Amino acid sequence: MKKVLLLTADADNGLGSAIRDAVGSEAEIVRLPERTAEALHALLPMCDVVVGDWSGDLPLGKQEAELGRQLLLVQQPGAGTNFIDVDAWRAFGVPVANTPGANAESVAEWAVLAAGALCRSMFWAHNEVTGGSWPQESILTRDCRDLAQRRVGVVGVGSIGRRCAELFGAFGCDVYVTARSRPREPMNATFVSLEELLPLSDVLVLAVPLTESTRGLINSGRISQLPNGAIVVNVARGAVVDDAALARALRSKHIGGAALDVFDVEPLPISSPLRGFDSTLLSPHVAGGSAGARASIYSMTAQNVAGALRKQTIRWTL
Repeated sequence: MKKVLLLTADADNGLGSAIRDAVGSEAEIVRLPERTAEALHALLPMCDVVVGDWSGDLPLGKQEAELGRQLLLVQQPGAGTNFIDVDAWRAFGVPVANTPGANAESVAEWAVLAAGALCRSMFWAHNEVTGGSWPQESILTRDCRDLAQRRVGVVGVGSIGRRCAELFGAFGCDVYVTARSRPREPMNATFVSLEELLPLSDVLVLAVPLTESTRGLINSGRISQLPNGAIVVNVARGAVVDDAALARALRSKHIGGAALDVFDVEPLPISSPLRGFDSTLLSPHVAGGSAGARASIYSMTAQNVAGALRKQTIRWTL
């Protein structure tokens, strides 16, 4: 019987159920006996499809590609493939696919809601009230402004970046976007270069994949170009931002707040300089984890797995 190796550690097994429903009796879904590279290497040569992991604990690099050269598909249940060496798998003729756009709505909503909450100091006010205070007057000293008064800069015009631009625009924000090239489809936003976008961005939203060109993109120099009191929202990958530089800017008050769903090291270390600020929202990489987003990811993944096993068309290949 054909085997589908499922690397995710999700406790609810929703992804496994979706794949099982799609493939029926055609294949067996197997999991690692322990989440180690050794266990992965032992099972890879015996499998037909591998469904990747979200955590990065089990990367699929050159060594794994050599062991799994017989695979029909490597499927990532999500958009990010920075833990997969796509070129290495391609060299052995193994297609790699993801689920682009499946969680775009979920991530974009998180970005907008988090930015709005920081603009109004909602989390700070909540903590003050639950701690026994009543900061009705003191909150006014925290640059409390409507989201609509903020200019928003979005870095990245993929499905998430485009939806962010739409939602911020619906709030009445002036929206600017930037990317390596102009979007092919029209957007209700002004396209500018990154260097032009930064000083315009009262809210800076990062929605780009992690590549060699985006690693460390928002460094101390670029943070200094943002307006005083700007808010940084990162729904891309943690390594896109220099955490230490961002922490220094928060400490100096040059940056007024940060909503971060992703970090260079996950889980976020206790020693991280990003902890301890009352102007941040720190989230455990769950912006794209709504029920609707998960259902879309599960469905797209299951569809591709079934298609690969049946030698049918595989969609969303990289």
